[in-house]
Amino acid sequence: MKYLLLVAHGSRRAASNDEVRTLAHQMNTLQDEYDEVGSAFLELAEPMIPDGIRQAIAKGANEVVVLPYFLSAGRHVSKDVPAEVDSVQAEYPEVKIRIAPYLGSATGIADLLLEQARK
Repeated sequence: MKYLLLVAHGSRRAASNDEVRTLAHQMNTLQDEYDEVGSAFLELAEPMIPDGIRQAIAKGANEVVVLPYFLSAGRHVSKDVPAEVDSVQAEYPEVKIRIAPYLGSATGIADLLLEQARK
């Protein structure tokens, strides 16, 4: 089973965390490459990244792709998310867990921002 985990920072504002969960649900309905798309958070919301990965594995995932929903390669992208992923990878060496490039590095992000500015 192949699982995509959308990972965001997390917020004290519940509605912000719900936006991420809703986005993951929308992504799930728009694709057929992954058996499921879920969400997790670095801090301030549940599930936290390690628990999100563990939940995917408990559902039968033998491959988990962690997609950082961050705009720049700050400390969270370069150190914190990889550290969280590495901690779970050590528990489950038989499961392939990889981190996809973060959102801000995507080709076309400049076009998307310009499109939003036009609205």
